[in-house]
Amino acid sequence: MPLRIVFTVVALLLFASLGMSQAMAGAAHKSSTPSKPVPPAQQGLAEARLIEIYRHIGLAQSQVALDKAQQLVKDFPTFALAQLVYGDLLSSRTRPVAALGDVPPDQLKDSLATLDALRSESRVRLKALKERPPANTVPAEFLMLSKLSKHAIAVDASRSRLYLFENREQGLKLVADYYISVGKLGVEKRVEGDQRTPLGVYYITSQLDPKTLKDFYGSGALPINYPNVLDVRRGKTGSGIWLHGTPPGQFSRPPLASDGCVVLTNPDLESIISQVAIRSTPVVIAEQIKWVAPGNSKVQISQFESRLQAWLRAKSSGNLGELGAFYAPDFSSSGKNLGNWLPALQREAAQTKGHALEIKDLSLLHWQDTEETMVVSFGEVAAGQRTGASRRQYWSRRSGQWTIFYEGVAS
Repeated sequence: MPLRIVFTVVALLLFASLGMSQAMAGAAHKSSTPSKPVPPAQQGLAEARLIEIYRHIGLAQSQVALDKAQQLVKDFPTFALAQLVYGDLLSSRTRPVAALGDVPPDQLKDSLATLDALRSESRVRLKALKERPPANTVPAEFLMLSKLSKHAIAVDASRSRLYLFENREQGLKLVADYYISVGKLGVEKRVEGDQRTPLGVYYITSQLDPKTLKDFYGSGALPINYPNVLDVRRGKTGSGIWLHGTPPGQFSRPPLASDGCVVLTNPDLESIISQVAIRSTPVVIAEQIKWVAPGNSKVQISQFESRLQAWLRAKSSGNLGELGAFYAPDFSSSGKNLGNWLPALQREAAQTKGHALEIKDLSLLHWQDTEETMVVSFGEVAAGQRTGASRRQYWSRRSGQWTIFYEGVAS
């Protein structure tokens, strides 16, 4: 019997989020036969293949949709959402299907929680794929990236989406995006164990070998530096926030499923791991990404760079009176307050033997919530020298003026 629902493609995409019961999916999976492993180059295409099935259903091409769904669940037997769609297509051959996710009442009770989770997953996948970032835009947080940062990552929690950028000579280029899960209780982590994902500007600090991890983390993990300096300043606690994969028997997890980490499918995580570098890859996690044209930030960048260069001139001079004006009263670094820090800067300036200091490989990451913060990374080199210290500063704008509340070695 053909599928008795005829939608336009757009209407279908809105309706497809209803899913179907796990019981049907289990029956569908048992009827399939094993297939050869999917080549690595095609492992990240599971989502695109699922959306293609939705489109065939919308065009009333139920047999084509069924064939493609059958192949998808053979290739990815743990992809529960694909199993749901396949089961619905099978059911339509024997009875009318009133809606995608049409579950017989006697099966609904035991499957309701799973069904709701899969409906939610389908909904956010479709929403993110329909509401694409405007062409030639970037997240507002990425004001400037040094050439040392080959890639950058932005997570939009509202869309359960991770966006991967390549830092090219012409600027940031969106090269891929992936479905992700965040904390069970959402975002804005404050204390350890609150099952929330932090919001802010971070960096990947290391790569963990899957051989050293429990199967729960899948293909590996990329820890980030939560809590960062701003988090600590605000009294936030907790640790162990990673980008990681899924257990062997689970292709993906519901949108709100982790204890605070950002969770990807294993193929997607493996793709990211193969590209990004530790310590130099920024990760912005926002409740909702604001997309802007790169040119919109030129004035903001110019104004801040002027302030940064003025700080550098003051440091080069070694004049503590001038230098102190650039630091916040509550400045802190490695247990040192401002009174301890300024003399150390004066000694550093003296060691340059009168050579002016220069900034190289500058990165500016802007974070705006209840206050405005700039995360600044650069190389500090004395004129005529090839190498110097790698610095990271946190600046806060108060009463219209940028001041430094943390300074240390970039790591």
